[in-house]
Amino acid sequence: MRLAIFSDIHANREAFDACLAHAMRQKIDRMVCLGDIVGYGADPQYLVERLHRLTEEGAIVLKGNHDEAAVTCDTSGMNEYATAAIEWTARSLDRQALAFLQSLPMSVTGEETGDCLFVHAEGSDPHDWRYVNDPVSAERSLQAVVQRVTFCGHVHVPQLYNMGKSKTAQLFTPKHGEPIPLVGRRQWLAVMGATGQPRDRNPAAAYAIYDTDTNELTYFRVPYDIEGAAAKIHAAGLPNMLAARLFVGR
Repeated sequence: MRLAIFSDIHANREAFDACLAHAMRQKIDRMVCLGDIVGYGADPQYLVERLHRLTEEGAIVLKGNHDEAAVTCDTSGMNEYATAAIEWTARSLDRQALAFLQSLPMSVTGEETGDCLFVHAEGSDPHDWRYVNDPVSAERSLQAVVQRVTFCGHVHVPQLYNMGKSKTAQLFTPKHGEPIPLVGRRQWLAVMGATGQPRDRNPAAAYAIYDTDTNELTYFRVPYDIEGAAAKIHAAGLPNMLAARLFVGR
């Protein structure tokens, strides 16, 4: 099975549509979204409705911290830009969209998807929204789970960690379009880049494909209409910084 894995779409319609079109050309079998459908961007209703339809076709969709904040209106711990976007998003979504976000799971596992754990933040405590940004935090997550491969997002920077028995976690920086074999004697933690708001100084949208038959993971970067996405942010009256950062991937 070929899984297309997205994370941190953040209401960026242009980025998601470009990545999904790219993924379909790679002949994927199933789609996974690791959460943060909304926040920052100007198309939350469109993205929630689109992901809802995709779940009806078999997609796996999880809840991210921005999705939860849009439902609860609790923005504690968020900066002023994220708070402004969540407050606007909560006003913009209809009741059905908010109910869908509320219904999303925090994590998903399944043998049919290659003995994987899917989670937005990390595996040791999905509800705590911890970041995986170094080998120490990666090891904390890996030691807490039994699955061979964990997929998470939340950081907006693509990373890949592996850990063998009696060894510490090791960081590997993935490259666009290069398949990486996830060998079976190790545990792996794959951090997805952000589809809708990259922060690794590369403005191209990010997603990945995992082949459960070959155990190969391939990270992709896809160009999209940044100008169009930014113009919508301005038109919505959201903070200008949320548009400006799209052009520089920060």
